[in-house]
Amino acid sequence: MQEISLNHTSYIVLGLVELSGEATPYEMKQAAAASFGNFWSMQHAQFYTEPERLAKAGYLQEERESGGRRRKRYRLTEQGRDAMTDWRAETTSELGELRSPGLLKVFFGADPALIAVAQLAAHEEKLAQYEWMRDQGGEDGPAGPVATLEAGIGHEREWVRYWKRLAH
Repeated sequence: MQEISLNHTSYIVLGLVELSGEATPYEMKQAAAASFGNFWSMQHAQFYTEPERLAKAGYLQEERESGGRRRKRYRLTEQGRDAMTDWRAETTSELGELRSPGLLKVFFGADPALIAVAQLAAHEEKLAQYEWMRDQGGEDGPAGPVATLEAGIGHEREWVRYWKRLAH
């Protein structure tokens, strides 16, 4: 086994495999898009390269299907479970990067009222999506996803407030 350092991408892959029990890279990509992909982006290729790297280092067990498409399936090893336990126990003061094309345009001189119209509509739609997810039983799910859904709702409410102010 080779010694590697783990990064955010590593923990995302380990976490997705932990949540599902086992997963192919494609299944990880789908799960990410339907969940934390709303607040954390990853290049799709990383769902293929990172599991291989983690398997070589002993964090995941890799099994290739014998027939059909011969997809690779991954499961957590004890080392992978320990890494997730340790990572969750660490606190962080690291802040995420805010990337907003609308804010970037306003910063560089675009008419805020003009930009606000499209941004307001987009954020109202995303807020409605999140509230729909919550109303469909999202409050009864695992504590982590429920807490992040509530953060998303609060975040979108603030964007709606901000863009409404600039639209008028």
